[in-house]
Amino acid sequence: MASQDKVAFITGANKGIGLETARGLGRLGVAVVIGSRNEANGREAADALRAEGIEKVEAVRFDVTRPEDHQEIARHLKERYGKLDILVNNAGVALDEANFGDPNGVNTTSTVSSDILRRTFETNFFAVVALTQTLLPLIRKSPAGRIVNLSSILGSLALHSDPQSPIYGMKAFAYDASKTALNAFTVHLAHELKGTAIKVNSAHPGWVKTDMGGSAAPMELSEGGKTSVLLATLPDNGPTGGFSHVGEPLPW
Repeated sequence: MASQDKVAFITGANKGIGLETARGLGRLGVAVVIGSRNEANGREAADALRAEGIEKVEAVRFDVTRPEDHQEIARHLKERYGKLDILVNNAGVALDEANFGDPNGVNTTSTVSSDILRRTFETNFFAVVALTQTLLPLIRKSPAGRIVNLSSILGSLALHSDPQSPIYGMKAFAYDASKTALNAFTVHLAHELKGTAIKVNSAHPGWVKTDMGGSAAPMELSEGGKTSVLLATLPDNGPTGGFSHVGEPLPW
């Protein structure tokens, strides 16, 4: 199926990695629907993409934690497009009070509050599962559905357990655990859909200069959407149920 015939919905896409993903897909001719909690910010992002020559883009007010918004976006996509080819579950939060610049590392396990844990999982895990379940009937209508879950290398239990790994000292428990759970969702959903044309994968975008990543991140914002775009446009023989960064598999 040509990119020009595809439609993508990206959550949290008015800025950062989400906007870069929208830009990357839009340049390929995919019709992009930007989900943004703030309607004005979403419209501003869509206008910016149009100014770059990306014509097939629209913005909708969308809060991933509101079940009523899940139903509304499903209705909108069904009425306007009749299907959904690409779902990028990009929206996420990092609420742990952690200083990743500390040379001694960070571990919030004994100090993180139940409130922070619940709020983190609500956005990064529970809402993603609920939205994907709601939109799955529309994704099934696509000849080549793609679901991309924005994870993080910080969700890798294998690397967190390895004293030699680059993330060994970086343990923000609420955020990390939510991404580990999201990876489990990727594996389980991919298994359920293995007999279909739908592919489900987890993406590690890299440590990117965003509001969440901070200015110390080594990757420029323009690079942040590459993995998501790659997984969103996989060919029929591409992988499913994987966890990767720009095509390189990562350990669970």
